Amino acid sequence: MQPNFLIAGKLTREYLLPPQGQPILDSAGGNLLYATGGLAVWDKSIGLISRVDNHYPKNWLTDFEKRGFDIRGIDITTEKIDLRNFIAYTESNERSQNSAVSHFARRELTFPKDLLGYQAPNDSINDLREMESTSPAALNVPKEFRDVKNVHLCAFDFASQSQMVNLFKTASHQTLTLDPDSRYMIPRFWRELRLVLQGITAFLPSEEEMRALFWGETNDLWEMASQIAVYGPKYIVIKRGSKGQYLYDALNKKKYEIPAYPSRVADPTGVGDSFCGGFLAGFAKTQDALQAVYYGNVSASLKIEGSGAFYPLDVMTGLAEARLFAVKDSAREV
Repeated sequence: MQPNFLIAGKLTREYLLPPQGQPILDSAGGNLLYATGGLAVWDKSIGLISRVDNHYPKNWLTDFEKRGFDIRGIDITTEKIDLRNFIAYTESNERSQNSAVSHFARRELTFPKDLLGYQAPNDSINDLREMESTSPAALNVPKEFRDVKNVHLCAFDFASQSQMVNLFKTASHQTLTLDPDSRYMIPRFWRELRLVLQGITAFLPSEEEMRALFWGETNDLWEMASQIAVYGPKYIVIKRGSKGQYLYDALNKKKYEIPAYPSRVADPTGVGDSFCGGFLAGFAKTQDALQAVYYGNVSASLKIEGSGAFYPLDVMTGLAEARLFAVKDSAREV
């Protein structure tokens, strides 16, 4: 059986100090799972594409299967990969992945032995050809996945994303959405990025990533979106956190500003990924980008209210549909 959707992204072993509540140590994380959680609010027929080593907990993979996800696309390598990922939030809700020891000390918590030797991910890259061991590889995507109509690529290294785009863009009937990696969203990589954009249906960056890409050129987000659209994407959705989203519909030359659903903020981890999953689900259901933003908006609103990639799946039955009804028609055309 083919899944209805595919998501390619990273799996991690997450060590999280959320804004509120107790630390969450060595739990299943990664942008793949957060996007999956956002999509599964609407449809659980999802194939997962990722790469882990053989020390990745087997019971986590079993849990993914029990939830109805297809894990045939998770490549398990004998190569040792450091999948640890540390995230902490300051008192002002600012996110940090550095200085793990000091974050635990500040909260008067015992530093976990499993985090000894942990190094924060490098937040810059010099060579776009470098492929990371934690990124999914196009070569390992099962053949039976390649004709799935709805595909989302989470943020991971440029070379691996490029190969994934080339793998999936050949089918004209496919919807392919992409969340860029912030490390290549800088002016000197603009030329290379344009090549990848040619195969994308919807481009889903954050406001910070767009401003970094067009640094020194323009401060107008709509102008940025229109420049991106020249190279292929039909829709550009700019994620703006608590301010909601901007949607640029390049097909109809329309601009929309969509407010965020007013949620209680408990843990922002993975909210952008959850939005992307919800967006893909909404677009598959409606073939309408504005409606898709509403679906993504609701998925994000559910995720931010709790910790864990699958928190949106454990909320009260009917809550997602009620919020979808509440946010529809909230967009303002600009």
